[in-house]
Amino acid sequence: MSEAEVPVYKSFADNITFLTEQLRVEKNFDIIHHELIYGDRKFGLFFVDAFAKDLIMVNIMRELSTIKEEDLRHSPTKYLVERVIPHIEVETSDDLEDVVTQILSGQAALVGEGLDEIILLDIREYPARSPEEPDIERVVRGPRDGFVETLVFNIGLLRRRLRDRSLIMEYMQVGIRSKTDITLAYIDSVADPELLDRVRKKLENIEVDGLPMAEKTVEEYLFKKSLLPFPLVRYTERPDSAAAHVLEGHILVLVDGSPSVMICPTTYWHHLQHAEEYRQEPLIGGFLRWIRFIAVWSSIFLLPLWFLYASVPEIVPDAIHYIGPEDTGEVPLIIQLLLAEVGLEILRMAAIHTPNALATALGLVAAILIGEVAIEVGLFTHEVILYIAVAALASYATPSYEMSIANRVIRLLLLIITSLFGLLGFVLGSVILLLALAMTKTLNTPYLWPFIPFNGKAFADVLFRAPIPTKHRRPSVLHPLDKTK
Repeated sequence: MSEAEVPVYKSFADNITFLTEQLRVEKNFDIIHHELIYGDRKFGLFFVDAFAKDLIMVNIMRELSTIKEEDLRHSPTKYLVERVIPHIEVETSDDLEDVVTQILSGQAALVGEGLDEIILLDIREYPARSPEEPDIERVVRGPRDGFVETLVFNIGLLRRRLRDRSLIMEYMQVGIRSKTDITLAYIDSVADPELLDRVRKKLENIEVDGLPMAEKTVEEYLFKKSLLPFPLVRYTERPDSAAAHVLEGHILVLVDGSPSVMICPTTYWHHLQHAEEYRQEPLIGGFLRWIRFIAVWSSIFLLPLWFLYASVPEIVPDAIHYIGPEDTGEVPLIIQLLLAEVGLEILRMAAIHTPNALATALGLVAAILIGEVAIEVGLFTHEVILYIAVAALASYATPSYEMSIANRVIRLLLLIITSLFGLLGFVLGSVILLLALAMTKTLNTPYLWPFIPFNGKAFADVLFRAPIPTKHRRPSVLHPLDKTK
């Protein structure tokens, strides 16, 4: 919901008064109102101090000082924009509410006596860090740049990789108070118009004061959450990964203030892929993919399955008869596992909030001192520590951070239901998980596609890393306008 339009007043004083009051110039030390006189006419320049680029401002004011009175007698606005102001990003507005928004977004507004419109100068220079490789998406070979918190820079990183005239950067603002800049990035000759319209309408229907958590707040408005903790959108901080998805027909949602870009729509399998697979030979990439698959599924099923074998030894196959501790100790096995799971999460959260210089020491204390002492006093058995460690390592092998957390929650639930109902609980929990995933959709896209509904050729591409020259078609589930690459 946006404010009603307020046309520019004919009176220069009224325009100045409106902007001064709406911007609370007297109360805000960082919002500047500069009173000027050029060509014997009064001007007012409004801008936010933190966003203004000094050199551009000085050059503009130097040129304005050359104006003579007779220059402004006929079409003064047109004269200033086309002949005087030495800047390439200049526009005009006849809506004072829009002018207020643009000033707070970083533009400078030049109000002039006798001007029928207000001149907007894009003199923004946002504070920004240099593009660096994202920590959770590192590759051995490949570019080291990553998205940053500034929307314009992120768009530039995409444009650098996709010099396609049909690459569209569609701009909108969300948030009644924050007016956060959001961009939809897509190739209009490839992306499904129906999908694009659905995403656009969902964004336009967001009515909230602001987006304090940036892309995460947008996600919760875009997708109807089910009881499953699995992520319905894939985040990436790598421009090359984002560009690859755009070429397939996906839509990107970029939110100003966030280095993470949302990829829409995505399936379960998108969360298991990593850029490293495509930076190696197809055989090596396929090998890495299968190792990752094994690790991800182990992070879910290994611990509940071991507990099932340890608690119901009669179902253990002879080939692995050694599974399960001979002596579980004084503490029940399920309590040991639950305590270890909680301890692992505490360690993870502690590592996040620990300075980098102390993170290694924290890991050593947890792994050596706490682990060893817990075993010595009989709180944990050796096998509990072993399988908890394996499950933790497998979780960290998951490319998607959101998916790894979801897998830990599912593992915990599956462990509890297995402890309550034994073999029946394990089987029932696994079936319910599969059915829930099969019934889930993200933007009308089946979450388990191409496994359910089954598409043989597409599923083969999921399981095996095919050479790029052999992949001629875009995913059919995206309904691309141009089906061939």
